[in-house]
Parts: sequence; structure tokens; C-alpha cells
Amino acid sequence: MSPIVSIKNLSKIYQSGFQALKHVNLDIADGEILALLGPNGAGKTTLISIICGIVTPNTGTVCVSGFDNVTDYRQTRAMIGLVPQELTLGQFDTVWNTVRFSRGLFGKKKNNAYLEQLLKDLSLFDKKDSELRALSGGMKRRVLIAKALSHEPKILFLDEPTAGVDVELRKDMWNIVRRLRASGVTIILTTHYIEEAEEIADRIGVINKGELLLVEDKQELMRNLGKKQLIVELKQAATQLPSTLSGYDLKLSDDGNQLTYTYDTMSDSTGITDMLSAIQSAGLLLKDMQIKQSSLEDIFVDLVKYGHQPEAKKPVDLTGAQS
Repeated sequence: MSPIVSIKNLSKIYQSGFQALKHVNLDIADGEILALLGPNGAGKTTLISIICGIVTPNTGTVCVSGFDNVTDYRQTRAMIGLVPQELTLGQFDTVWNTVRFSRGLFGKKKNNAYLEQLLKDLSLFDKKDSELRALSGGMKRRVLIAKALSHEPKILFLDEPTAGVDVELRKDMWNIVRRLRASGVTIILTTHYIEEAEEIADRIGVINKGELLLVEDKQELMRNLGKKQLIVELKQAATQLPSTLSGYDLKLSDDGNQLTYTYDTMSDSTGITDMLSAIQSAGLLLKDMQIKQSSLEDIFVDLVKYGHQPEAKKPVDLTGAQS
């Protein structure tokens, strides 16, 4: 099956000389949820803007359902809904007039029943006659989604859709995303809430400094790049790691109370049995054990900082990162 969006050799250099994208290639499957992760300035918003026809690339092409997004702009734009980061809404329009006008911009026939159901799905129907200036930030965010869906697009772009909204609204919005996917809408989202991408996306793309580092099935990504660690708690603190254990990937904690053994989940043998036997032979007494598996955030941080999984992990606070 042909991808619904196909991006070839996409590059963008702004007049300032900043290169926002570097030879990006990406195919997006019909009906999938693709999450694009990346730090501030990584190129996520530029990529979305080019696909939507808002920004012109220096090199490369974008095809949407077989149509070129430059030469066939009207056809491709009609298939796309975009929810931007910024709350770009008029102040004195009502919710109802806003979504009706947005539908009309795309030449869609009047369909009040569809718009009414859309507002109900977004918990906006009781606000349909309210002026936008009277709405909370969270409600305005819902109106942006309603605008983007007013013309019944096949593809929906969500650029940091839950930035600055409360936890309850965030959960509601992800439920909406799941319903849209179930109805056949392809969804591409950028987010800095990595746990949400881990929960909702089919595939994960990691972009940094304009380069698409990888795009992979979420489960495959976790399996291929994730690592597991066996943490062994000792009954008595050790002052140093015995030489007989130097052949194992073991690290002694600063206080000497824990040993951490990192192993490859893809390997035929973990080596745990031999390692535990060697620990006991070295005279170290075991108190407790637990297994820790790397999260999507661990993998993301490693890819952005190192381009691979480094030996030592350094936690980074990504809250608030935008592009």
C-alpha cells in the first residue's frame, strides 16, 4: 500500500542561514499515529509547516495521497487538518461561526449535523454560541481542533496539542485522537510529553538538529534500543568491585550497597545466572534484586545526546521543550 504522505530529500535553510531540515525522508502510512519527538529547535514545526504548504523547502518534495503539495496544493491542503501550537483565533467570533467559516474555506458543502456532532465530541456544544474571548485556554485549544476537523480531513497534524493544558484536558484530547484514528484519520503529532507518545503512537520518529535520526515501530524501538538492568542490593556494602567480577558489565554504586548489571534483551543469553554465581563466589551476600527496563524517554535522550545508547544514562528534564 502506498503511503498517504511521502517526503523525499526535504531540506530547509532560512534567510538567517539556519538549516532547519537536512535531507529528510519519511513515509507515513494511511491510518497510523506517528509521534515526532525532538528538543527545542529540532525542526518538528518546520517539517509540519512544509507538508501543509505553509513553508517552502529549499530541496525535496512532499506528496499527499499521490498529489504534489506544491503543484496540487488545493487537493493536498483539502486533505489536511492542522492544529498549530499557538492559539490563533479571533476574539469576537462565536465557536459555531468559527467552525462553519473554516469548513466553508475548503469549499465543503454545509453540514450542520456533522459540525454539531464534532462540537459534542469535543465537549464544545454547550459553548457553541459563546464568543472565543470568553473561553478558557483549554477550550480555545478544543476550538482549534474543531477548526482543523471541520472539513473532514484524512490527515491531522497536531503540533504540541497539549502544551500548557491541564491533565484532565490532556486525557480528553488523547481520547479524541484515539477515536479519530479508529475512524480512519492519519495523525501526526509532535509532543514533549514522551509518556504520551509511548502510550498512543504506532511509530516514533526522533528528530534533532534538522536530521531525522530514526522512525521505527514503537515496540520494535523499545525492543531494539531498550536495555534492561538487574539491580542487586547487597547485605553489606562493598568498598570496591572484586577483580573476579571485572569480566561482567557491573557497576558498584557510590555507597557500595548496589550492583547494577546491564544486559542486552536481544541476546540469546543474558549471562545473569553466571554473573550471580560469580558475585556469591566473590563473597558478596545478596539482599534483594529488581529489574529496571529503559523507557522511551531514556532512548530518546540517548539518541538526541549521543546518537546511540551510551553506557551511562544522565536524566534530562524535557518539560516545556518546544520547536
